Amino acid sequence: MKNPFSPLALLGRFTIGRFFIFRKELMILWKAFRHAETPFYLKAAMLLVPLYLVSPIDIIPDFIPFLGIMDDFVVVPLLMSWIVSRLPLDVTAQRAYAHAPGNRRGYGQTIDGQARRR
Repeated sequence: MKNPFSPLALLGRFTIGRFFIFRKELMILWKAFRHAETPFYLKAAMLLVPLYLVSPIDIIPDFIPFLGIMDDFVVVPLLMSWIVSRLPLDVTAQRAYAHAPGNRRGYGQTIDGQARRR
């Protein structure tokens, strides 16, 4: 019988969940980069994150087996989460409004009437 609280099982659940959060934050950053109200320093930070990945200067150098690559897997998501947390509310609120369940924008006209069944 497998133990659901084993360290490997917990690591697997955390990794999958973190991957979905990473994807969501990546889309938020993409839309925020194109938004006019995003401050310049956050746009610059958004450009520096991919530069950190390809840069030969790391916290732990990439030529050290396993640790050098794991450094990138930890630092990049942390930087992305930090940038998303610093975004202005105007940028994130418009995104939330566009995806709200009661929002009908983009679906055409709303017809006010009653349907009849025969």
